[in-house]
Amino acid sequence: MGLDTTHDAWHGAYSAFNRFREKIAEVSGYRQQWEAGRFDVDDGEDTTTGGIYAGNWKQAPADPVLFLLLHSDCDGRIGPDHCRLLANRLEGLLPNLHGDGGGHLGDYRSKTEQFIKGLREAAEAGEPLEFH
Repeated sequence: MGLDTTHDAWHGAYSAFNRFREKIAEVSGYRQQWEAGRFDVDDGEDTTTGGIYAGNWKQAPADPVLFLLLHSDCDGRIGPDHCRLLANRLEGLLPNLHGDGGGHLGDYRSKTEQFIKGLREAAEAGEPLEFH
């Protein structure tokens, strides 16, 4: 049992997905917020990690990586327009992704490339990336 997404972006353990997002938080400058479990997002919603933003953004955040960092790890969706923005942001982080996350995660860079590919496929199809 674990997290599966549409468009083959992610299939694996919840713990691996958490380590993946932790690494993304680190290389995108959100390490302290990730560790605290709280982000400063000015859209009037609670900004604790997970759940609240499972596809229900009132407005897009200034940094699209927050679509991933604040998303539920077990359900919800990322809309096609947000998929495109997130894919572009993650692509910019690829040069900073090094090492192996262990277990079901493996190489951070290749796992991120797979996630980007799924985001792009969803966006091109005009479909959300769905988490289940």
